[in-house]
Amino acid sequence: MRDVLIIGAGPVGLACAIDAKREGLDACVIEKGALVNSLVGYPSNMEFFSTPELIEIGGYPFPVQGYKPTREEAIEYYRGVAQREAIDIRLYERVLEVRGSRGDFAVVTSRDAHAARNVVVSTGFFDQPNLMNVPGENLPKVTHYYREPYPYVRQKVAIIGAKNSAAKAALDCYRHGAQVTMIVRSDALSDKIKYWIKPDLENRIKDGSIKVLFNTAVREIRESSIVLAAPDGIREIENDWVIAATGYQPDFEFLEAIGLEFKDDGFRTPSYDEATFETTRPGIYIAGTVCGGYQTSRWFIENGRFHARQIAKHIASGRAERVQFEAIHWKTEE
Repeated sequence: MRDVLIIGAGPVGLACAIDAKREGLDACVIEKGALVNSLVGYPSNMEFFSTPELIEIGGYPFPVQGYKPTREEAIEYYRGVAQREAIDIRLYERVLEVRGSRGDFAVVTSRDAHAARNVVVSTGFFDQPNLMNVPGENLPKVTHYYREPYPYVRQKVAIIGAKNSAAKAALDCYRHGAQVTMIVRSDALSDKIKYWIKPDLENRIKDGSIKVLFNTAVREIRESSIVLAAPDGIREIENDWVIAATGYQPDFEFLEAIGLEFKDDGFRTPSYDEATFETTRPGIYIAGTVCGGYQTSRWFIENGRFHARQIAKHIASGRAERVQFEAIHWKTEE
């Protein structure tokens, strides 16, 4: 029987395995997709907003060629750390159910059942996009994940959203020959767009290179067009592709299925002890961005990695202590 079974092989999940090992615990990580699956889904050559020392885990230095790491450098870094630490990781194995209680859990997956004394949930939020819930959203032309501009060369592309992801996708697609229209529900671009990105986008909008429709919402997506609710009424525009940069959320259905409870705070924040990260189901802990519920910007790699130490210490010795760290204001995307 394992001392700790960790669900999710992202940076925080790997940090949990490393700290568990250093506390003398036997740990295993189970991941439904690839190693650091969320990072694999990021746009090609994406540059993190954080400097490398802020997303290091296990005390391993993170060497980069530039000032900030790229997606590819981060994936290779975490792969290398996992290899150096010889972490037991089971990839492409989805957790279906967590039975039992503290000291005697049975974690049922798509491949097997694993016995563990404690369980850590570090599933992030990137795999669950916020849907627009409009007709046609399931068409092949629609994606909630922007990776690279090349499929959109000489195509009419609608980008839904007004934050960093939407801004970067709009600029990237425009510079690679797409005809870009941004659809924005509010009357302005988000103030959260990074200061070195926003002026570029505003200038492209001003000179007409990128079109933007403010105070506009998508009503329906059709094979060769989209229907919009605009200030002047319902309108239909020609369209080949839709990139819905509408953000993401934790897998609440899964969290409910394994017995987690939520605060009545309007954000569906999971209930947990802030010193130990143990949930209201004894023996089950949460770590990383999943702790924030709908507030997906509250926790990320930079501060979520510190959850690992608190959890490992509590499991190993019963100690409950808050780990001090500097407030971090950068994150990767939204």
